[in-house]
Amino acid sequence: MQTAVRIIVLFVALAPAVLQAAADASSRPNVILVMTDDQGYGDLGAHGNPVLKTPNLDQFALQSVELEQFYVCPVCSPTRSSLMTGRYNYRTGIVDTFLGRSLMFADEVTLAEMLSAAGYRTGIFGKWHLGDNYPMRAMDQGFQESLVIKGGGLGQPSDPPGGGHYLNPILMHNGKLEQSHGYCSDVFTDSAMKFIEDNRQQPFFVYLPFNPPHTPLEAPEKEYAAYRQVDLSADQFPKFGHPPEGKPMTEDELARLYGMVENIDANFGRLLQKLDDLQLTNNTIVIFLTDNGPQQPRYNGGLRGRKASVYEGGVRVPCYVRWPARLPAGRTRSVPAAHIDLAPTLLEACHATAPAEVKFDGRSLLRVLEGKTDDWPERTLFFQWHRGDRPQLYRAFAARGPRWKLAQSSGIGGQKLPDPLKLELFDLAADPYEQNDVAAEHPEIVAGLKREYEAWFADMQQTRNFALPRIAIGTTHENPVVLTRQDWRGKTAGWKPNDMGHWDLEVAEEGKYQVTLRFHPGAASARASLGGAAIESPVDASAEACVLGPFEVKPGPLRLECWVTEESARRGVQFAEILRQDDDRE
Repeated sequence: MQTAVRIIVLFVALAPAVLQAAADASSRPNVILVMTDDQGYGDLGAHGNPVLKTPNLDQFALQSVELEQFYVCPVCSPTRSSLMTGRYNYRTGIVDTFLGRSLMFADEVTLAEMLSAAGYRTGIFGKWHLGDNYPMRAMDQGFQESLVIKGGGLGQPSDPPGGGHYLNPILMHNGKLEQSHGYCSDVFTDSAMKFIEDNRQQPFFVYLPFNPPHTPLEAPEKEYAAYRQVDLSADQFPKFGHPPEGKPMTEDELARLYGMVENIDANFGRLLQKLDDLQLTNNTIVIFLTDNGPQQPRYNGGLRGRKASVYEGGVRVPCYVRWPARLPAGRTRSVPAAHIDLAPTLLEACHATAPAEVKFDGRSLLRVLEGKTDDWPERTLFFQWHRGDRPQLYRAFAARGPRWKLAQSSGIGGQKLPDPLKLELFDLAADPYEQNDVAAEHPEIVAGLKREYEAWFADMQQTRNFALPRIAIGTTHENPVVLTRQDWRGKTAGWKPNDMGHWDLEVAEEGKYQVTLRFHPGAASARASLGGAAIESPVDASAEACVLGPFEVKPGPLRLECWVTEESARRGVQFAEILRQDDDRE
């Protein structure tokens, strides 16, 4: 019932946008949003990398407006939720990247939903990472065509059995598992180009979030072999700003990673050529950005820190916008901008509107992109990330104003915060590499930015009190529901073989439910507890699955806990599949 009500409310709220679909579609730009995963600021030839070959992206940079002070979250799921909603991730339910903390509330209205209501065809090809189950899947959130990986990446516990590699991955195509053929970035680009060709007679929105160069570092053989012949030693890279922090990548690892990036560049070139061939280039907005800083220590354009850090190297990324029909080529804009700005920007550019109840944290950058920045109001942007179910005040945060940036970098993991807090202040206009902490010289600026951050944090908490979403079971939209370690929770939840966790669920309708557990061989018994009722069954040592049930459950929230026992020791399952048995609805 909640889902039906949401659909009705959303339809009514979007009614004005639906009426816009009757307008002349030819005047509306197409939109292609390309984002890569863990590609850092320095992983581009256009940003001074002397070794990496990215000719298509470098040429694209010359054709675009560069937002040279563009910011995202330190890690990927939070960035993706802000990109899709125009809102800070803490409002959306996204606080982390795994263990049930990267599920976005279904009542968040996405860019895809708003453009779809305005008459756009919408498609996603790549990494969603905002929920694998109804009602949080990309296909539930406005994307009419969906070809995605599960969870946060290939090779992670969310992959279906037999998946896990960048070559020939098993993907989710409109909610169904599908065996692909080829390297993942090639597959996603091929599918995006087909979608563009099939929908070229009307405006379209293509979201192409590549999962490379995220680990595992599996590059196409041709590109990898080419970089193995290149000197990738540290001596080959410029020395300025901050050097890479941490254990450097080996030359073999760097060859793999650069091979993955060069493959992205080649696919990006193919995508742009398709627009040329279809004569769509002039009125198509193409945006290229990355989701956070580099995962591993490597050349990062002199920026301090990397992925997971609130220093510039973790949150400042490339962002280029090309729209030949309206924007000048080869220009840069120095106004600080962020992920929360792209949704309102694209809505304005596409003559689309948001429902009245949607409250953006970002603002349209269209005038900035056009060079009309004289009346751009100053503001402060905020970034925070650390492990855990709930955000904590002062832990690993940054407040970035027009000139000054306040940072408290400690507390990414479970370590205790320093007392007193170590608040650093950087004058980014004079010190873009964050080499000089000037907090002691400007206590009034520190105090002001700290107050702004505290007010922002209180506002974020007020939205939902940092509640976490629940996965729905018993709906007609997904039955059975496959649960993975990506989304389980608990103090002992994790990805190691013996970790234990639970899933927080929402039952849509009363009924009988069957639970199938999947696990590694060697277990003596299997047990599941659903809604307070528990069932345990012996299993053969060679078994890899066990069916338990039926469980009779009522609508509302409940928890699924399950494990197998092996020599008196418990270990968690790999997957849990919940089937509503009495579902005879069409």
